[in-house]
Amino acid sequence: MDEIKEYGQFDLDKNKENKKIHLLCIIGEIEGHENAASGTKTTKYEHVIPQLAKVEDDKEIDGLLIILNTVGGDVECGLAIAEMIAGMSKPTVSLVLGGSHSIGVPLAVSTDYSYIVETGTMVVHPVRMNGLFIGVPQTYDYFKKIQERINSFVVKHCDIKEKRFMELMTETEVMTKDVGSILVGKQTVEEGIINEVGSLKDAMEKLYQLIENSNADL
Repeated sequence: MDEIKEYGQFDLDKNKENKKIHLLCIIGEIEGHENAASGTKTTKYEHVIPQLAKVEDDKEIDGLLIILNTVGGDVECGLAIAEMIAGMSKPTVSLVLGGSHSIGVPLAVSTDYSYIVETGTMVVHPVRMNGLFIGVPQTYDYFKKIQERINSFVVKHCDIKEKRFMELMTETEVMTKDVGSILVGKQTVEEGIINEVGSLKDAMEKLYQLIENSNADL
């Protein structure tokens, strides 16, 4: 139980399918190279990265289930986690509960298959840093390259086209006093970001199916 308390991670191995599933919860703000404010609920990337490597290395673990309810956070570290998930050989499924905003979008699509609950939301917006004015060309170029990396990753791992993804990011009429788009439940599926609207049961059943298919290919 300590793993749940400290890291939001746990192995699920009591199911009738006799599969060992590792559960990873990405909750709150994704904390990166700097500590978040005191009292902020966070997912620490220095905990998640080695745990993903451990899951990949553990021959007893059959698949990975990722549950997301995140406001986003450190862009570089969130993208690093997404790349780790996308590069795993074991079957992976994600389920968006509550929301998966900002850098949570690449995280949600990094798995082999993705779900979102009917009331789940995703906020798509450009990269920004609160309180930082872009005063020199080098800073602007840095932000531009980060954005290009995020766009490339998302487009590669789901069905949305880059042009449409950019349109959602630069929408000015949806979010009051901000730029971007808020997508709810089936809208994320219609846009080609998430594969399907579903529940925990659906996500688990899909993961069992992917594991069976993976075993059959061996």
